[in-house]
Amino acid sequence: MANRGPSYGLSREVQEKIEQKYDPDLEQRLVDWIIAQCGGNLEKPQPGKQNFQKWLMDGTILCRLINSLYPRGKEPIKKIPESQMAFKQMEKISQFLQAAEAYGVTTTDVFQTVDLWEGKDMAAVQRTLMALGSLAVTKDDGQYRGDRDWFHRKAQGYRREFTEEQLRQGQSLIGLQMGSNRGASQSGMTGYGMHRQIM
Repeated sequence: MANRGPSYGLSREVQEKIEQKYDPDLEQRLVDWIIAQCGGNLEKPQPGKQNFQKWLMDGTILCRLINSLYPRGKEPIKKIPESQMAFKQMEKISQFLQAAEAYGVTTTDVFQTVDLWEGKDMAAVQRTLMALGSLAVTKDDGQYRGDRDWFHRKAQGYRREFTEEQLRQGQSLIGLQMGSNRGASQSGMTGYGMHRQIM
């Protein structure tokens, strides 16, 4: 964690709002899933936001997690170096984030490296891991391990097929969003430039 003094004013209010979004119950579910997904040989961290951050901070667990969602030999991160150097650990986090986006996590659900490394927004880290778990359950390709009730299935697209005749019929209709001209007539209208007659 970076050494920073206390924040004041608006900065403090913003940080408090961010910290309120962190969910301790979700933390336990995510820890259980990561341990089940990575093979169970991981040490479970003590409960708490700082412990969760320290557990994930070096990026190794995150890289193992994303690799476990792919079949053997097709892992996105080929080599996970063990290193205590800060830039190497941040590089592993960045590799995880790129692999998560390639897996299908939307860009808006992906946290920034400093959110985890400096502990700025651990709720965003939780959101990314939840999106990744939901995608893994939804894909249902046999790579997901753990309880399926931990995550929601994402909605699948429903593709509609129309025949040529149905498409042709739709071209001749005017949608109600365009407005309607039913009941419109020109009775009582005068030509342009003529004076209005008052009786």
